[in-house]
Amino acid sequence: MIEILTPSEVAKGRETGALVGHILHTLKGRAVVGTNLLDIDRWAKEMILGAGAVSCYVDYAPSFGRGPFGHYICTAVNDAVLHGLPHDYTLADGDLLTLDLAVLLDGIAADAAISFVVGTTQPAESLALIDATERALAAGIAAANPGARIGDISHAIGTVLEAAGYPVNTEFGGHGIGSTMHQDPHVVNSGRPGRGFTLRPGLLLALEPWVMADTDVLVTDPDGWTLRSATGARTAHTEHTVAITEDGAEILTLPR
Repeated sequence: MIEILTPSEVAKGRETGALVGHILHTLKGRAVVGTNLLDIDRWAKEMILGAGAVSCYVDYAPSFGRGPFGHYICTAVNDAVLHGLPHDYTLADGDLLTLDLAVLLDGIAADAAISFVVGTTQPAESLALIDATERALAAGIAAANPGARIGDISHAIGTVLEAAGYPVNTEFGGHGIGSTMHQDPHVVNSGRPGRGFTLRPGLLLALEPWVMADTDVLVTDPDGWTLRSATGARTAHTEHTVAITEDGAEILTLPR
């Protein structure tokens, strides 16, 4: 289903997106050396429920996971990149942490992810991975203009990631979002311009470049959810929900 929202629904999406951005910003500040991933999940739960919002993850049970997910946020460390199931792990200096969060507020969902290095040790490889995903996301957002195609976004994202020297996996990528978290169209992180659905005002997209340092092959943890690089290489993942407007893409998931 491709859902085109009304202006009032997009306005609700702004509120949801601001909440997601605020929670991620707050959690980044709390995620220090010695923090347990289960504490991050607990803090996310408290902030989501305290805002009167609903987690998109707790009861989520798609075909690619061993559902239901049962937690409020995805926490992926080092070689984990997607769908990281929170577990009893204490963050160490130099860990590369990705936090991925989606909530529903007043009937409209928003989804975002941030990657950052914990502590004072900042490995150059990790910073380069994060930088590539952030630049790729900016390029994808710049390409998300009314009248453009989904393939234009994919091409913009993939061009940046590939120029940085990273293999690109196209199995998981961005997606439509609105009254539910995951909708059509699928937005792969590499593609041909001029192809796919034509962007229209009112369309919400979650754009999410992610890379693994030296492979495009994923492996699944025994938990049935956490996806890791097949080589054990580090990974990064950056995501924003954007609304297509008459003037271009509006980022909804920035903290206010």
